[in-house]
Amino acid sequence: MTPAQRTPRQEMIDIIARIAGEDGDYPTIIPSLSIHRHSSPARPNCAAYKPSLAIIVQGAKRVVLGEETLIYGASDYLLTSIDLPVLSQVSVASPQEPYLSMVFQIDTGRIPALLETIGDGPAKSAASPRGMTVSKLTPDLEDAALRVLRLLDRPADIAALLPLLEQEILYRLLIGPHGARLRQMTTAESQPHQVGRAVAWLKEHYSRPLRIDDLASRVSMSVSSLHHHFKAITAMSPLQYQKQLRLQEARRLMLEERLDAGDAGHQVGYDSQAQFSREYARHFGEPPMRDIGRVRRSLVGRLGSEPEMLSEA
Repeated sequence: MTPAQRTPRQEMIDIIARIAGEDGDYPTIIPSLSIHRHSSPARPNCAAYKPSLAIIVQGAKRVVLGEETLIYGASDYLLTSIDLPVLSQVSVASPQEPYLSMVFQIDTGRIPALLETIGDGPAKSAASPRGMTVSKLTPDLEDAALRVLRLLDRPADIAALLPLLEQEILYRLLIGPHGARLRQMTTAESQPHQVGRAVAWLKEHYSRPLRIDDLASRVSMSVSSLHHHFKAITAMSPLQYQKQLRLQEARRLMLEERLDAGDAGHQVGYDSQAQFSREYARHFGEPPMRDIGRVRRSLVGRLGSEPEMLSEA
């Protein structure tokens, strides 16, 4: 196939496969862009998703948000409009056709200025209240994403062209099926914006005891309204969200800082070691030390040595 005959998706596959020559998660010279390659399905992995556009060009992935599972594959995109703790799993991949994807971080701070330009239209009604949704990739959005990838081979063009492409991607998302959700997340005093403030507070103070009355007052919502809208957007209650933050941070502390289970649980806010072990096993499928031992053995077997830091899928 000649370069002129390649489809946009094939060109995206070629660029990502060339840069990510081996399995792994790769930052790029564009700070907001990372690319990912995996040659086989993987176990579920905890991850903290930030506002972002994730596009799979080959393979498929499962993302578990609360009790909800989203599945997306080639030519789909995953839009995340608020910080969310999830379990993610590469579900379709092989050495012949590895899983390949790109993740583009969204600067939500740029949305209000763009909205002043485009006004209220032509956004569609919110298709879902969720802060994470899957949609089919449109030709216009695919074209903008491809032009971002092409910049990896043209570093001299990044400073001039990347801001324009970032704005185009935001514009395509804002007029797409979930654009209303992005708009609401940045509209002061809207309920999604208030939930976003609650999420920010929980992320900063996850180890503290959670008092729902205080959190609701802090974000100017009633307790019932906070519960309703928080769960509609995150698929979790505030307490469940805090629990996932705690368990993910405890796992990171054991893997990267080599804390034992007792110290890690205590540091993230658990007073009871038994409760920590029970909730950890329910969330990750194994008790803490068995899970950490398995992950370390897997890393040593795959990389030949255990890395100082565990990259996030």
